[in-house]
Amino acid sequence: MRVLLADDHALFRAGLASLLRAWGMDVVGQAANGVEAIELARRLKPELMLMDVGMSPCNGLEATRAIKAELPDVKIVIVTVSEDEQDLFEAIKSGAEGYLLKGMSEEELGAALTRISAGEPALSPDLAAKILDEFARMARAPAEKLAGPGEELTEREREVLRLVAEGATNREIASKLFISENTVSFHMKNILSKLHLKNRAHAAAFAIRAGLASDGDPHADTA
Repeated sequence: MRVLLADDHALFRAGLASLLRAWGMDVVGQAANGVEAIELARRLKPELMLMDVGMSPCNGLEATRAIKAELPDVKIVIVTVSEDEQDLFEAIKSGAEGYLLKGMSEEELGAALTRISAGEPALSPDLAAKILDEFARMARAPAEKLAGPGEELTEREREVLRLVAEGATNREIASKLFISENTVSFHMKNILSKLHLKNRAHAAAFAIRAGLASDGDPHADTA
């Protein structure tokens, strides 16, 4: 996997780069701030970016929004010391696929990157619960109106969404519905498009609020 690092602490970047390379990942570049992160993302087209929040000029949240608008297929995971809920919510709203704290262990980072590689969000159970609480409050549509006029979800898309809300991975969904993982990914893209949601965490919270699944830890089966 081609990885781009963005953090204003050179020593942290160097240590993280060394660890990722030891795991067989290709660290294609390093940025010291959000402006450099945007420029390098455009030029290097990484598959994954590990992004700090507190950088200047242009912090990690601003950079995430800019990169996602231009390069939506790049997966971005925030890696920060900030446990501020506003930073967490803004990161997910901006399109980040994960939010990790720098105090995590190597094992926790490895598990998170495995989830990201499989198309799953990278969040600790505590952070996931906070996100669900936030986006459940934002979601208002009842289950029978899960999309706008002409954009109603198909029955299969509803099944996929329900399983996402229950914490199933793409592989588990594929197994339960007897379809391929690529087909699950296709359905997820349609679901996010129809519901005007940015990522899997939004979809899980929306489904819970709409009554398709009972509230709980969306990652309990994926950790």
